[in-house]
Amino acid sequence: MTNSIRDIAEESQCIFVIGSNTTEQHPVIGTKIRRAKRRRGVKLIVADPRRIDIADYADLHLRHRPGTDIPLLNGLMHVIVREGWHDEAFIAERTEGFEELKAVVEKYPPEVVSEITGVPAEDIEKAARMLAENRPGALLYAMGITQHIIGVANVMSCANLQMLLGNMGVPGGGVNPLRGQNNVQGACDLGGLPNVYPGYQRVTDPAIQEKFERAWGMPLSNQVGLTVTEMLKAAEEGAVRCLYVIGENPMVSDPDLNHVRYSLQQTEFIVVQDLFFTETCQFADVILPAASFAEKEGTFTNTERRIQRVRAAVKPPGEAKSDSWIIAQLAKRMIALGAASPDPDAPHAGWDYESAAEVMAEVNALTPIYAGVTYRRLEAGETPQWPVPGEDHPGTPILHVGKFSRGLGRFVAMDHVPPDELPDDEYPLVLTTGRVLYHWHGGEMTHRARSLEAMYPEALVEIHPKDAEKANIGDGELMKVASRRGEIIAKAQVTDRVEPGLIFTTFHFAESAANFLTNPALDPQAKIPEYKVCAVRVEAVPEGNGADGEAEMEPTG
Repeated sequence: MTNSIRDIAEESQCIFVIGSNTTEQHPVIGTKIRRAKRRRGVKLIVADPRRIDIADYADLHLRHRPGTDIPLLNGLMHVIVREGWHDEAFIAERTEGFEELKAVVEKYPPEVVSEITGVPAEDIEKAARMLAENRPGALLYAMGITQHIIGVANVMSCANLQMLLGNMGVPGGGVNPLRGQNNVQGACDLGGLPNVYPGYQRVTDPAIQEKFERAWGMPLSNQVGLTVTEMLKAAEEGAVRCLYVIGENPMVSDPDLNHVRYSLQQTEFIVVQDLFFTETCQFADVILPAASFAEKEGTFTNTERRIQRVRAAVKPPGEAKSDSWIIAQLAKRMIALGAASPDPDAPHAGWDYESAAEVMAEVNALTPIYAGVTYRRLEAGETPQWPVPGEDHPGTPILHVGKFSRGLGRFVAMDHVPPDELPDDEYPLVLTTGRVLYHWHGGEMTHRARSLEAMYPEALVEIHPKDAEKANIGDGELMKVASRRGEIIAKAQVTDRVEPGLIFTTFHFAESAANFLTNPALDPQAKIPEYKVCAVRVEAVPEGNGADGEAEMEPTG
């Protein structure tokens, strides 16, 4: 997030939520948005194909078709430029590429955008006026924006809109991606991505490569690694022979699960490190028991870049150990076997960390955005937001104040690109996927919470009454959903939360996971799969068939 949660809740005059089921997936932030709406009268625009809960609080709900985010955003920008509502001073002083953007958005008048998105032209006009008249405004998005073959382009378009309005580098503004889990931001910050070292320092930069080689006493590759989806494809082809899976359950959370299963079966050696025996553990050669968040020392970095000290509340049960301890032990054994030979004189060559504080000291030395996040400050109760370039620096609640990190902010004009797979005669409906309030991801933890299971015990498929009637499917009855990759059987939830032609389900339940259906087509830059759009067909399931059968797991062709 470029801005802080409190900043958005207290300073924003308009909040634009697009591709985020905020009240269910980020309930704390969702509560603050509702409070800002109720107490301050902040304007709220929600863009989502479904009538999600937060839409009930919105001044305007834009129900655009899945995969049409770019034309919707271009349509809003068209109106803003046409009416002269753009921030000319901000654009002139702090950006480049405006004329190219203007040329593209001129092709997206509200009438054209309405044909593509299904949003009435008058609502596009209303939304543009609301954004223009209520500044500063914050834009919030989540995986409804990113999980497309044009996810990067979607994010660029969000940035285009906010720069156009001058909503960057100011309290109450910004482009604010909402992270889905407590330390997803921290994992990315400290190297959990295939193209960067900790602190987003690129592996392809020779100077950065040399810095880490000198610090760690080892030669390092300058090649960008593989994403999870690419790893499984490579495993299928024999290019990856070993998978080490930590805190992830690809047999539930990855797209096209029949292909995932085949790829895991082809992999020579699999290690799974997790809290519980997951569906992926069925394919493991070795299972390492890991400690939970409540049993570890360290830090979390949350969605607003805030670094917070975490302390173990209880000891790990049985043989469970922290992930860092397990990884250090593996590293020591590989060194002993001669698989690696670090220079013992390198300043950070060893794996003999006595505490989480020692790890953070290494982070301080090698990661400029975390340089000042010392344990002295954390133990004193500080929770700074990176970048924190020095120990005397207070942190950075708002990014891009006065200047963008690259100098000038660059408008990147984007045209509409349809989803990889659209409905046809054989698969006439669109499936979009997501989560519900009561479960997280593959449900390894939430399915073990009795109260959460009681609230949402099984997979449901939301389907509009017209589509349900056409397929002779009643509310609460079993239905089959099939795509070109697989099929599932689950109970129907007949509702107008979805429009005709659209169905929705989750991937929380392994036996009826949406990811047996989803399309593994990738964004060419971020390599994220297109979870949010795929073509499907539905049919009623006769009573007594399919409730617990293997047919749910079989491919359709």
